[in-house]
Amino acid sequence: MALVDFLAKQFISVIQWNEPEDGILAYRYPMRDMEIQNGGQLTVSESQVAAFVNEGRIADIFGPGLHTLNTRNLPILTDLMNWSKDFESPFKSEVYFFSTRLQIDQKWGTATPITIRDREFGAVRLRCFGIYSYRIVDPRVFFNQVSGTRDVYFAADLEGQLRDTVLANMVAILATTDVPFLDLAANVPALAQKIADQLKPAFIQLGLELAQFNVENVSLPDELTKVLDQRIGMGMVGDVGRYTQYAAAESLDLAAANTGGGAGVGMGLGAGAAVAQVLSTSLKASAAAPTAAPAATAPAAGAEVPAAPAAADTKFCIDCGKPIPARSHYCPDCGQIQ
Repeated sequence: MALVDFLAKQFISVIQWNEPEDGILAYRYPMRDMEIQNGGQLTVSESQVAAFVNEGRIADIFGPGLHTLNTRNLPILTDLMNWSKDFESPFKSEVYFFSTRLQIDQKWGTATPITIRDREFGAVRLRCFGIYSYRIVDPRVFFNQVSGTRDVYFAADLEGQLRDTVLANMVAILATTDVPFLDLAANVPALAQKIADQLKPAFIQLGLELAQFNVENVSLPDELTKVLDQRIGMGMVGDVGRYTQYAAAESLDLAAANTGGGAGVGMGLGAGAAVAQVLSTSLKASAAAPTAAPAATAPAAGAEVPAAPAAADTKFCIDCGKPIPARSHYCPDCGQIQ
């Protein structure tokens, strides 16, 4: 190794860091036993903070800008190292860069449905998911509590901790909310704000700021969604008896219109018989029981008893001859269209 290379390794006059990829939260500048030149230049970008660390303890912190490294700009390190005011020698110190830009599109969600009490359904199981974003606002706390002396600390290393923190607070809020499940969709922004307010102190303890928190969806598992769909459908139907008659009539019309071959006729007849049975049951159930007529006066002895006239609201089936209601379009016994 040449003497020039050796000497170049010993003194650093310019310190700066360009982030090579997304997701890096903390980075230790490679020193390799090199010393920092007094009067050297430190460049900190707008989305960064630099910290000088002495024996594992953060001393001086620098925000964005170009800084000249001397005893005036490093007061805490100067005190820790017992430097005089005219110190001009190179010095050793670890330098850490922290990314302060937003870490966006951080996803959270329930791995399994959570069970909560609902005042309308009793108990429901919910699935929730969304996104959030955060940034480092206190590098000293973040260094002491999270990243430490690692060479590189990624957002992915912190993801599990933050996601579990989000879920723990979300479950606690949902468990105490008075909003029914059917009204949650209209209250998602308020729910997200309430969760965010409860999460912010936990983020501050890690040196972070929760910049944004969104709840994208609150839903039921697939099996409960089907049950809810059935309940909504029954509510839309209303009168089940009238709906049954309507559905049966519609099915019978489709069967009568099917004239495509013997197989189609057979299927139509079978459907007609089944639907006629449904209609017969519905019509008999819906027909009001006639009011008992007053007892007729017994005819005089020897008087001819007149034949009872046919009921005005009755007619006979054109196919089987059975009496049917006059306004009926179908025979309840044979299913023939009248």
